[in-house]
Amino acid sequence: MWELIELLKKELAVVILGATPIFELRGAIPLGVSLGFSPFHSTMLGIAGNILPVPFLLFFLRPIFNYLRRYSFFDRMIVWLENRTLKRSAKMKKYTILGLYLLVAVPLPTTGAYTGCLAATLFNLRFKFAFPAIVAGIITAGFIMYTLSTVGVWMFF
Repeated sequence: MWELIELLKKELAVVILGATPIFELRGAIPLGVSLGFSPFHSTMLGIAGNILPVPFLLFFLRPIFNYLRRYSFFDRMIVWLENRTLKRSAKMKKYTILGLYLLVAVPLPTTGAYTGCLAATLFNLRFKFAFPAIVAGIITAGFIMYTLSTVGVWMFF
C-alpha cells in the first residue's frame, strides 16, 4: 500500500511540474525519467499536466486582463504586452491556428501552453479553435521531448 502511495506522489509531482509555467514539459519529462519512470510514462504524465491549465487560462485570461486594466500600473503592462505581441506576430496573424500550434509545439524557452494561451487571448481566438491547436502543440512538444529523453538515456547508459 505504501509503495502505491509513493508511486502516486512521484506521478503527481511530474503532473504538477508539467502544469507549471516555465517548466511545463521541458521540466516534467526529465523529472519523471530521473524519478525512475520510463520516458513514455513521463511523457504521458507531463502532457496530462500541461493540458490541465489550458481551458482555465483560455477562459479566464481575458477577464483577468480586463479586471487588471482598472489599475494604471497593470494597464500599462497589459498594453505593452499586447503591443509587443501584436507587433512581432505578423506571420502568426496570417497563419493563426497553425502559428499557435507551432508556438506551442516547439519546446524552447518562452514557448509552450502558457504562451499559446496568452497569444490566443491577445488574438481573441475562440476556444473551439485555440484549444485543439494548443493541445496538438502540447502533444507534439511532448513527443519531441520524449525523443530527446529516449536518445539522451540511450546515449549515456
